[in-house]
Amino acid sequence: MNKVAKVTLIFWIMKICATTLGETAGDLLSMTMKVGYAVSSLILISGFIVSLVAQLASKKMHPVLYWTVILTTSTAGTTMSDYMDRTLGLGYARGTLILISCLFVVLAAWRISEGSLSVSNIQTRKAELFYWIAILFSNTLGTALGDFLADNSGLGFMGGALVVGGVIALVALATYFTKLNRVMLFWIAFVLTRPFGATFGDLLTKTPAKGGLGYGTVGSSAILAIILVIFVSYTIHAEIRAKRSEA
Repeated sequence: MNKVAKVTLIFWIMKICATTLGETAGDLLSMTMKVGYAVSSLILISGFIVSLVAQLASKKMHPVLYWTVILTTSTAGTTMSDYMDRTLGLGYARGTLILISCLFVVLAAWRISEGSLSVSNIQTRKAELFYWIAILFSNTLGTALGDFLADNSGLGFMGGALVVGGVIALVALATYFTKLNRVMLFWIAFVLTRPFGATFGDLLTKTPAKGGLGYGTVGSSAILAIILVIFVSYTIHAEIRAKRSEA
């Protein structure tokens, strides 16, 4: 029943790549293609639901399917956050607080229902569903938090990415050198990699006049998609080699 990826260094690299791609691809659809936040959210949430149903229906771990769901939670989270913060006029600060509250509710319900928040040993359909809902909210939260750091805090895209990256580094050090709860550290890191991806995505796509590198949503999305495909292919081949060595 356990159909989630192992938490390794490669996992975190792929997570950052996927969430950054989600930021650029979401902006590509909503802003570059001028579809709008509301319609983009409906399209991308539909994509998330389809990929999630396929993931829940599968009988074993499929790296392509797993990372497709991660990517769709990221793209859907980008437009959902932008719709809340901009179209509904909640603003980045209030949007962030609302999403933090939603994430805490999901994690609390998961803990009460399953007795654990383990992300490495998920054995029930209910726990798997909680896992993906928590990921959706964490990625949506990350977009709002990343935009808040980049736009409202005065740090800018590079400053926001450096601050979040520094906190992620501290979490990594705590994982290796302290006895703090590993599940807690995982969810802190998982949430923080989303704003890192959001600010890094803005850094890639925005023009130099706005503090970015000017690659645009199309170019940035293409580069990130290629990198993600390479890493997914690597994990598939690594699993095949491992199975052959066990045979």
